[in-house]
Amino acid sequence: MSTPAPLLVWEGHLAVYRKIWKSHVFGAFVQPVLYLLGMGIGVGALVDDDATSVASLGGVSYLAFLAPALLATTAMMSGGQTSLWEVADGFLWSNRYRAMSATPVDPRQIATGLALWHATRTAIVVGAMALVLTLFDETRSWGLLAAAPVAVLTGLAFAMPISAWSSTRSSGASFPSIIRFALIPMFLFGGAFFPIEQLPGWLQPVAHVTPLYHGIELCRGFVIDGVDPGPVPLHLAVIAAYVAVGTVACWATFTRRLRS
Repeated sequence: MSTPAPLLVWEGHLAVYRKIWKSHVFGAFVQPVLYLLGMGIGVGALVDDDATSVASLGGVSYLAFLAPALLATTAMMSGGQTSLWEVADGFLWSNRYRAMSATPVDPRQIATGLALWHATRTAIVVGAMALVLTLFDETRSWGLLAAAPVAVLTGLAFAMPISAWSSTRSSGASFPSIIRFALIPMFLFGGAFFPIEQLPGWLQPVAHVTPLYHGIELCRGFVIDGVDPGPVPLHLAVIAAYVAVGTVACWATFTRRLRS
């Protein structure tokens, strides 16, 4: 009983994860590695042959441009997808959140424990991706120690708002649309595969307000020497704002759902 309630909630998620961790790590890890090999090395060889293209990337190879960004995109996809069906399951199918709320653990503590779990699960796949980046000369950098926490925070910037949304749903029918029309477009156009400046002028401000753009800028700037991460406090403030707003929203939606 001396253990803080959010840690008990976190431990409950961990107990379940121990049974499925292999499939999660494999799925979350293999896809970005394939992008890294196919796009970073395969397509990158063609991009690097064009001096104009290299100049548009800030003078670095395409592998160096892409690889650090995959830390942030991996965190986004992991945190975003985990926040859909898994969160809804706690209200609709397994009812584990309702079971928790029948104990002295209150809804806000359940939501806080979920946030801790999102951070842990995202850190696992980000850490695995960071280890892969140490295999390449272009990305073997002490900056990975700073980029990895930024990537985890970026994952939380998606996980918490989406968790708040999922906790209000009576079914999972809308969840594929979240992936198809939100996560995937940001993955493709958030600055991971090409500079934001190459987007149409009207679309650039949209990219700038997403947490993924700020996470990518920081990860790339921390890992690659000679690449300016930009205004670090501003990037961190934007990402932290998404996490804070999403967490407060989770407190509200969990409380309303579990006490209704």
